[in-house]
Amino acid sequence: MNDDYVIRSVRGDEWEKVKELRLVALRDPAAPVAFLETEESALAQGDEFWQQRAAGAAEGRGARQFIAEAGDGRWVGSVTVLIEAQGGTDYFGETIERQQGHLVGVFVRPEQRGSGLVAKLFDAALDWAWSLGEPATERVRLFVHEDNPRAEGFYRRYGFEASGLLVPLETGAKEREYVYTRPAV
Repeated sequence: MNDDYVIRSVRGDEWEKVKELRLVALRDPAAPVAFLETEESALAQGDEFWQQRAAGAAEGRGARQFIAEAGDGRWVGSVTVLIEAQGGTDYFGETIERQQGHLVGVFVRPEQRGSGLVAKLFDAALDWAWSLGEPATERVRLFVHEDNPRAEGFYRRYGFEASGLLVPLETGAKEREYVYTRPAV
């Protein structure tokens, strides 16, 4: 089924498609436990925000967004990997102990779920993270809401392992950290 899709990084000029797929993701019934953003907050962003988001995820070593593109040009899935530099501060205000990637914005349209497309997106994201020169990416992490067992199951099957770190959210719920250590070469 997903052999008809191209997995690739976004281009800087594709901001309208970046915005469109993000809005679709934020309308998904799983969005409240999958994303730390609402559709309303995304809609409040101007074109310049989306242009900068696409440009920042298209080049350089700070971030890369990968999409699954159907033969007709429609985007059906996405994942973004952010590079967190050792010694910096992460989203939660904690010091980053090692050079690592952080997967965010994982989304596949409902009709594609269970097709293996997420694994192909993850393959591309991790391959890119491992390909970066010094400092080398030591691991890739992600966080999953405690009420999102489908996603958590996929992450474990893919090879991510729970680190034991739990992050409390303002809602009182928690997110679990999962890590994937760089394979030995």
